[in-house]
Amino acid sequence: MGNTVKRLAILGSTGSIGQQTLEVVRALPHRFHIVGLAAGKNINLLTKQINEFKPRLVYCQNAKEHLANAEYELLSLEDIARHPQVDTVVIATSGKSGLSPTLAAVKAGKNVALANKESLVMAGEIITNEAKLNAARILPIDSEHSAIWQCLNGETQPAVQLILTASGGPFRHYSPTQLKEVTAKQALKHPTWQMGRKVTKG
Repeated sequence: MGNTVKRLAILGSTGSIGQQTLEVVRALPHRFHIVGLAAGKNINLLTKQINEFKPRLVYCQNAKEHLANAEYELLSLEDIARHPQVDTVVIATSGKSGLSPTLAAVKAGKNVALANKESLVMAGEIITNEAKLNAARILPIDSEHSAIWQCLNGETQPAVQLILTASGGPFRHYSPTQLKEVTAKQALKHPTWQMGRKVTKG
C-alpha cells in the first residue's frame, strides 16, 4: 500500500458502515483523505461530517437545496463514484441505490469497497466483467463477505464449497430445541440491526 494517501468517497456516510469507515479515517488521517460524502436522509449528520472532513464532493438525496455551499460541489452518486479525484469508493448505501454508482466506479477503474450486496445480486456478472475490463478492484467490506474473501485470499486451489454459518443475532445462544420455536416476529427484533422483513428473513 505504501505511503500514498488514499482519496475516498463514502456513499452512505451516515449509515453504520459509513460511520465506521469515517472512524478509520479519523484514526489514520495520514493514510486517508475524504474527497466525497453522500447520504440519503440524515442531513444533520451529513452536515456534521461535511464540517469535519471538508469533502470537495457532496450528495444528499432529500435535501439538495439546503446543502448549497461554495466549499464543495453537489454531484450525483454516479459522478462522485467516477470522479478523477477519487481513488477508492466505499459503497455503503442500501438496496438498489448502490447499483448505478457501483457500475460507474468500476467503469472508471476505481477501487470499490463494497458493502452493498444488492448490487451483486442484481448485476453481479455485469459488475465483475466491467471490473475486469477496466482494472477495477472490488473489495468486500460487509462482515461475512469480507471474512470469506480474507479466508480465500492467497489460496492457490479454488474452494469446492463454502459454508457460512450465522455470526450472531438474537438467537446466538439458543439451543436447537429453542430454535425450532422461533417466530417471524422474534426474527425481526434484532438487537443491533433494524433491517426490515426482506433483509432479515430474505
